[in-house]
Amino acid sequence: MDVITQAEKDTLQARLTALVKNRPVITERIGEARALGDLKENAEYHAAREQQGLEEAEIRRLEERIRTAQVVNESTQAADVVFIGSTVQLREVGDDEVELYRLVGESTGSSDPEIVEVTASSPMGDALMKARVGEVVSVRAPRGIKKFEILGLV
Repeated sequence: MDVITQAEKDTLQARLTALVKNRPVITERIGEARALGDLKENAEYHAAREQQGLEEAEIRRLEERIRTAQVVNESTQAADVVFIGSTVQLREVGDDEVELYRLVGESTGSSDPEIVEVTASSPMGDALMKARVGEVVSVRAPRGIKKFEILGLV
């Protein structure tokens, strides 16, 4: 089961709505390309059909994800426990630099360069999930185990 925040669900729904609204446009492109003649050597027709297939697959994936996802009620979470949707201040043990990480169900591609998004299924996300402020968590990284102190939730 996928656990996501309401903001993530809204983003998924907006993407799904945009794809569904684009269906007539692709259908029109296919019709126009079909009118050009021979379909065997009609690159525009094949490109439009390929785009239609990709978008239909994405629509099905998004519909299934929205249907099965559990939305986290962020207002009922403990104030000092990391969960999906939490923004966490971390400092690597032995380093003075404080960084912000947001635990998400699926990467949103946020444009905020100050916050690093980590998915709950990643090694960092797994280590952070249900950890408390003040704890030191261990993360298995490609170059060994790293330890991070949880300074606070923002």
